[in-house]
Amino acid sequence: MSFLTKLSFKDQTFKLRETAILDATTKLLAEKGFDLITMDDVADAVGLSKPSLYKHFKSKEELVIEAMVRLVDEALAYLEKLPDTLGPLERLQSLLEWALRVRLGGGLPFLPSTSAHVRAFLTQSPRYILRALKLHRLLDAVVTEAKRNGELASELPNDVILYSYYARTCDPAVEYLRLYGKYDDETIVAHMHSVCFAGLGARPNR
Repeated sequence: MSFLTKLSFKDQTFKLRETAILDATTKLLAEKGFDLITMDDVADAVGLSKPSLYKHFKSKEELVIEAMVRLVDEALAYLEKLPDTLGPLERLQSLLEWALRVRLGGGLPFLPSTSAHVRAFLTQSPRYILRALKLHRLLDAVVTEAKRNGELASELPNDVILYSYYARTCDPAVEYLRLYGKYDDETIVAHMHSVCFAGLGARPNR
């Protein structure tokens, strides 16, 4: 039995509407950024009145926090579902590919990297911070294992590897490749994967 089927019809409707609100918020944030969207924009996108929207979320900041919490939860769930047969480097590669596909689908606004205001209120949210730290610690352990296996450069500190890895998920090259290179999404994912894990140097002849 799913979580939703355990709820009353009224609660199910409320939860589904909340999901629709977060979907619309994420899409608008990816398209316009935090500063340019309004609560009216979100209400219009979902087909709700503004008072109905405020029953779910009291401010634009609260909306962003919930959208980012959901995103980190989805990343954690993706990691947990990866088969145990995958090695540490394969896990990092798979998560990056997932994040890029989510981004290309309009579901990964890279807000903390572009707005000091967003960074400030996200870092004041215990719900977001606890999840972000959990994800970071999991990935730190994966990086340590990959270095031990000789799959990542052992001389690089873990935080250098991880923050470089995170940066690939919000690299503006993704938009440039789609807009000016006119590549399809899977080709963009493949190229960004290659840049992250193989670098820009010439590949040895096989």
